[in-house]
Amino acid sequence: MRQALTHTDKAVIVLALLAVSACGIAGAATERWVLTAMPVGFLFGFFLQKGDLCGASAMSEVLAFRDGRKLFGLWVAIVVGMLGFALGDGLGLITLTPKPMLWALYVLGGVVFGAGTVLAGGCVSGCLYKAAAGNMSSVVALLAMPAGIAAVEYGPLEPLFNAGKPLVIPGPDGKALDLPSVLHLPFAVLAVLFAAGTAGAVFWRRRRLAPAPAPAGSWATRFLFRPWRPWQAGLAIGLLALPGFMSSAASGRNYPLGVTHGVLQAQVLLTEATVVHVTSKPAPRATKAPGDAVAQPAAPAPASGKKVVWWLVLVVLAVLLGSNVSARLSGQLRLLPKPPDETLVAILGGFLVGAGAAFATGCVVGNIMSGWALMSVGMLLFGVATLFGNWVTTFFYLMGGDLRRR
Repeated sequence: MRQALTHTDKAVIVLALLAVSACGIAGAATERWVLTAMPVGFLFGFFLQKGDLCGASAMSEVLAFRDGRKLFGLWVAIVVGMLGFALGDGLGLITLTPKPMLWALYVLGGVVFGAGTVLAGGCVSGCLYKAAAGNMSSVVALLAMPAGIAAVEYGPLEPLFNAGKPLVIPGPDGKALDLPSVLHLPFAVLAVLFAAGTAGAVFWRRRRLAPAPAPAGSWATRFLFRPWRPWQAGLAIGLLALPGFMSSAASGRNYPLGVTHGVLQAQVLLTEATVVHVTSKPAPRATKAPGDAVAQPAAPAPASGKKVVWWLVLVVLAVLLGSNVSARLSGQLRLLPKPPDETLVAILGGFLVGAGAAFATGCVVGNIMSGWALMSVGMLLFGVATLFGNWVTTFFYLMGGDLRRR
């Protein structure tokens, strides 16, 4: 049985819940929607840690242990997110924003990113929730990620990044290449087909397996104090996708969940004297009506400095908080120091994760969880490249080049 919560645990959990709830209520009451990033990020971190749903281990465990449960958990998050986006689009709550098909950057970034996740012991979100639970390799990998991102976006690797930007395959309508435009089917129809196919596969598999024993304890006990199955965490994350998208769009960022640039921009706030703060949607520019003799004021000059999207920063900070609370409740909060050689490998892995995510303009969360749920064809390519980089590195680094080793 897990140990009872300490007084420190209880104090941290209560203060965290009060702070997150206050931010959510204040954001809704004042229409400072950027504050709603706090409850979104808190729940996201809580769900990730409960299901141990790291994209890196989800891919590696398929090859190393023949275990696809975490990968299926990611797929559940994607499919449920698709249904949520279809509903939100149909009700006019969101505008679907698939990413353009930057094929060269997605291939390069995916391979580098996938390899880095194995060395770092996690993807960006994986290192966030593991670091919050005390894993020191994840901490040092997380600290190295901004250096990798910055090296690509405005460092020595920027020329290579810029060279890949024009290599775009447009969709049939000149917009971003996505499955609805390729298959000539509405987004909502495809979302229902994916969900129905997934449900059918699950039902068929369950009929072939012996029924699992009923879990002991009340639902509240299982929800708060025990780890979740990956599919349960995936379901929760999928249900969070639409509210997260709406919160993000209202805060000046019209895209679903993502964490890569939140990690970078948290570091930018600490190191840059001049930044451009983004906290809300830009105000519509005034236009001169026909026959109006009154001159409109000139638009202000654009501010200089690196951009900081506060919604992303707050989500990253809240993911750490939610993961820490989840780990405390489950009795999994413990300091896990690592030997020096593993620490050095984790630093290298963190740099590669950051660089790969920057080349590909996102990570497992932004490009796979969110990008696949938006049916971006480019994100499918990124996912394949990431899987390739992850499996090659898993095979040689974790398995010693022996498929029989588990």
